[in-house]
This record gives sequence, structure tokens and C-alpha cells, in this order.
Amino acid sequence: MRNIVILISGGGSNMQAIAQAAQREQWHERLQAHIACVISNRPQAAGLAKAADLGLVTQVVDHTLYENQSHPREAFDSALMQAIDAHQPSLVVLAGFMRILSPGFVVHYQGRLLNIHPSLLPAFTGLNTHQRAIDAGCRFAGATVHQVTVDLDDGPILAQAVVPVLPDDTADSLAARVLTQEHLIYPQAIADWLSRQP
Repeated sequence: MRNIVILISGGGSNMQAIAQAAQREQWHERLQAHIACVISNRPQAAGLAKAADLGLVTQVVDHTLYENQSHPREAFDSALMQAIDAHQPSLVVLAGFMRILSPGFVVHYQGRLLNIHPSLLPAFTGLNTHQRAIDAGCRFAGATVHQVTVDLDDGPILAQAVVPVLPDDTADSLAARVLTQEHLIYPQAIADWLSRQP
């Protein structure tokens, strides 16, 4: 059985879409894969309750507990890696995980670390993607599923979804339209990735 660990920081809507797809499409039987754990860096993340409601194991690795250490980011990433590795993951999925990961963390999971980004990469890496797309006069926006490398929002692209930017769009209205597509392409990209692995 191939274990999937999902990392979240907030509402967990992509995590929920992935978990529901895994149940609906019987990943356990069809792909010999299941979601072993949902881990959040924020104890109050609403996605933890959603994961529990879906019968998933949850865990918290609170990044604020490491802020007084001499290298807080590396200390947190080390603790997070220990929590993840306890599940012997074949795949680690970033689903709204709002932390920039250290190079050591990324290298540790190289080739089995996926992320979804709310733009058509390589355009608009980083934050505030929807407002930046509107400000740039883009006629289309979207989302990208990609493998994670040490460069921010870089790495091989696995899937993309395109949505039109409407004349009266705000960042929020565009974000909502993109999010509905994220919920479709992320589970599909994960299933495709799993099906290609030996």
C-alpha cells in the first residue's frame, strides 16, 4: 500500500476534494494508495475538522513552537519531516500549505512532492496571483499542479486548468472560479502520478 501524506494550513478544501476523490474512485483498490495522514502547521486550521469528518488521521506540527530556535525554519522542517516519515509516504501533497520549505526538506522528498499553485505557471509565482493577473490585463488565469523543486513554484508541470478573466472580476471572484478547477485537477493529477509509478 502506498501512503499519501497531505499538508494543509487552512480550510483544506483541496485536501477534501482529494480525499473524496480517493474514496469515490477507490484509490485503495485501484491504485494501492490511501491517505495515511493530514498534517497541519496550524492547530486551528479548519481543514483538520474536515479531515477528521472524512475518517482521516490528523496531526499538528505547530510552526510557532520553533520560532525561538536559532534556525526556526530548519527546526520546524526537521520536525515536520519526522512526522511525515513516520507514515513512510510514497507521496507528499501540499494542499494550501502556507510555508516556504527549506531546500533540505524539498530534496528529502524529491520526485514525490506535489503542489498546486493558483496561476498558470510559470506566470505569477508567489502570492497575490489573482490580483496580479487582473492588474496585468490577463484574459485567462488558472491553476497548476507541479512537482516541487528547490525553486519557488517551479518544477515539472503535471496539470493545468484555464479559466477566463471576466471584465468585472475581483481577486476574490477570480479566486473562487479557479478554486473550483483546482478541486478537479489536483485529485486527477495525483491519480495520474500514482498510476505511472511502478
